[in-house]
Amino acid sequence: MNFGMALENLKNGHKVYREGWNGKGMWLVLMPELNLPPFSSQEPGAKVNDRTAKHIGVDTPLHCNPYIVMWTADQKWQPGWLASQTDMLADDWLVLTD
Repeated sequence: MNFGMALENLKNGHKVYREGWNGKGMWLVLMPELNLPPFSSQEPGAKVNDRTAKHIGVDTPLHCNPYIVMWTADQKWQPGWLASQTDMLADDWLVLTD
């Protein structure tokens, strides 16, 4: 499939990858929007962690826009993946079936 179709699959919650990628086990996923209460919140459940609060402040809620993440060949989580021109023009995109 082409890159446009791969993007639609990402938006629908699927993992995608390119058959032509050299690294084995690499794939992309779309991380959805995330909204968290501040680190200082007494609310139960997930909230801004101390690592993020160090930069935005303990009383600042986090509003994170959606972004694309790559699972790399060396099994690392790489946020902020950007497509190259080769990726955008390729027709070898596939949906990863878990």
